[in-house]
Amino acid sequence: MDATAGVRKPECVETIIIGGGQAGLSVGYHLAQRGRPFVILEGHQRIGDTWRKRWDSLRLFTPAGFDGLSGMPFPAPRHSFPTKDEMADFLEAYALHFKLLVRTGVKVDRVWRDRERYIVSAGDQRFEAENVVIAMASYQAPRIPEFASTLSPEIVQLHSLNYHGLTQLSDGGALIVGAGNSGAEIGLEIARFGHPTFMSGRATGQIPFRVGGALGRHVLAPLLFRVVFHRVLTVDTPMGRAARSKMIHKGTPLIRTREADLAAVGVTRVSRTVGTRDGRPLLEDGRVLDVANVIWCTGFDPGLSWIDLPIFDEKGEPRHQRGIVTDQPGMFFVGQHFLYSMSSMMIHGVGRDAERIANAIASRAGIVAGGRQRSA
Repeated sequence: MDATAGVRKPECVETIIIGGGQAGLSVGYHLAQRGRPFVILEGHQRIGDTWRKRWDSLRLFTPAGFDGLSGMPFPAPRHSFPTKDEMADFLEAYALHFKLLVRTGVKVDRVWRDRERYIVSAGDQRFEAENVVIAMASYQAPRIPEFASTLSPEIVQLHSLNYHGLTQLSDGGALIVGAGNSGAEIGLEIARFGHPTFMSGRATGQIPFRVGGALGRHVLAPLLFRVVFHRVLTVDTPMGRAARSKMIHKGTPLIRTREADLAAVGVTRVSRTVGTRDGRPLLEDGRVLDVANVIWCTGFDPGLSWIDLPIFDEKGEPRHQRGIVTDQPGMFFVGQHFLYSMSSMMIHGVGRDAERIANAIASRAGIVAGGRQRSA
């Protein structure tokens, strides 16, 4: 049987952008500003659904003044914290306002190279492109330890990706495994509503002020987000490289939630969860917790195994220089964890990375196979 039966004739596009979130839309915006053709492929049925599908009470960790994208500020009071649905609607409005070509419901299952062009397949659809931009965060596949399967079936287990609200939980205590921003926010919510709550894992630290306080709003937050996260903590500085290594393995510091907030609602900090005993969570210090719920806030794997190209290092991370894959001309990344700076994983920082990639694509636009020139 012909393996290509049922596959449509390839559609040729100069640039395919995979991912229709803030990173992909930002790249699309900057390419449109340069008059370059592109198509954005989004796996969800609606722009912004990545945000809509998160837990119900989620609010952005950064104030609205830092949540706009290139060419459009976020439509909310600058010191407020937008909800996840407001962010989703903003992305949808952004694509509509700038007339960005986004095809929803198109889930890419393979990318490979055929001579000078990239082939992108999504079910029975196939695209050929000179450039491919992987515009997806490093948070694609939930990471859950293997020993989770040995927990008692009576215990409700959810990864933060699948946690939506308190109605999913059983009566009784809850263990939050992972002490980063997601774990802190979910733990705070669960404890406030009366569940005895334990938080397991190494503390990630916290920024040294309240983002919502008067000093934070007017002085410290702009300094932190616009200067420290955006210009100081980059891969070009020793301090930034050290911070990148630390955050990849330890997680980012708490931005809005404080350790004092967790203590105030009764969240109990415990040591790392290392296994199970008699179907219950076993801690590093030998304690066994008798809880009814476990929420895995243990992060994500990149989930990029569908990229059929030799671009990954021994740790499985894509090799690139500020998003440009030098040994695969025309392959780019945007939206990855600490792509260039700490702000790369924040909404306000993605525009700079997207603009750099758009410039790189524009600079290739006049060159075709064999070195012949093509008019823009």
